[in-house]
Amino acid sequence: MVQGLDKFNRRWKAIPKNVRINVRAAMEDAANDIVEEMWSRAPQGETGRLGASIGWTWGAAPAGTLTIGKVGKNEYGAMRITIYAGGGEAFYAKFQEFGTVNMPANPFFYPVWRARRRRVKSRISRAISKAVKES
Repeated sequence: MVQGLDKFNRRWKAIPKNVRINVRAAMEDAANDIVEEMWSRAPQGETGRLGASIGWTWGAAPAGTLTIGKVGKNEYGAMRITIYAGGGEAFYAKFQEFGTVNMPANPFFYPVWRARRRRVKSRISRAISKAVKES
């Protein structure tokens, strides 16, 4: 009989759960940081609707909103955060981001994502490594 096999098996089975917990927290922290920076860069008109429309959610974004993009499904399909802006009374988010014939672009959404993308990936990788070490 191998000494310590039971302990090893318990730790091995705990890894996926710990990884999901740590990655979920890292994703939420990253989403909060990105949303906060997008809000600070969004044009703050008289109503403030555009800034108020920026947010994140687990899963799909509200209809009619501008989103960063979608990641393909994986075995942890529920672990998908969508960052969004616009929709409803702030339908003009796309006009601000990309401009129109009569208005120059005033990007606040995609530049933040492009600047933060590597940091987000690193944060998630560190969360995975930490979870595996703690298991």
